Amino acid sequence: MPKISGIVKLDMSLSEVHQQECIVACRMFGPGCFGGEPFFVAKEPDNPDADEDDGYIVSHVHNEKTRESRFLVMDAKSPTLEIICVLKLPHRVPYGFHGLFVRESDINKL
Repeated sequence: MPKISGIVKLDMSLSEVHQQECIVACRMFGPGCFGGEPFFVAKEPDNPDADEDDGYIVSHVHNEKTRESRFLVMDAKSPTLEIICVLKLPHRVPYGFHGLFVRESDINKL
């Protein structure tokens, strides 16, 4: 299982049009820290006029040195993917764990 040591946000249109670097944001988790699959969560999922990256990047991160796990909420628009919230997890989440975010309105339709 590969270990994810950080998150990189790409803008592929920069590469196609301007022939320039397409990395527009980056967050490394630090020495001995590895994360799970990052997810984008829109601030306003029902707003068709919202910017494409108007929301949050979320991921769990495990520190192999301290054996502590945390859930990170990062600003998706920030060039450093600024951490805006950190939650300490009571248990370790395994690498490779997949998640799915579903709106309450979609669940209520079931």
